[in-house]
Amino acid sequence: MKVVVQRVKSSNVIINNKIYNEIKNGMMILVGFRDDDALEDIDYIVKKVINLRIFDDENGIMNKSILDTNGNILSISQFTLHADTKKGNRPSYIKAMKGEEASKLYDIFNEKLNQYITTKTGIFGAEMIVNIENDGPITIIIDSKNK
Repeated sequence: MKVVVQRVKSSNVIINNKIYNEIKNGMMILVGFRDDDALEDIDYIVKKVINLRIFDDENGIMNKSILDTNGNILSISQFTLHADTKKGNRPSYIKAMKGEEASKLYDIFNEKLNQYITTKTGIFGAEMIVNIENDGPITIIIDSKNK
């Protein structure tokens, strides 16, 4: 499982030319599942995301987690995070988890995040436009296979 976490001032997801969900001050997360991911990968990533200290304290030092800031999360499914670009110029997605199984894990991931922090989503598999007002910019990549 791989996530790209961006600290944002605001972010929204547009589906069918309408804002489907939006947040202010928090994290926008792109989420991708590999074909060998399991619940343990979700638990690892959830723990990392909610405790990631990328928000400024009163001294302007990144010492606070999203739990300390009352921020929100916008979680967007993104199978292309597992693109293999070693051969040629056309990415291969052979290691990305198949849709039905990935959709189930995506739902579980968001439910677990929601136990700690308000988490909004896009629609799994939908054509989406994601707008991000990156704060910093701060962008962190976390891969459950690199523990």
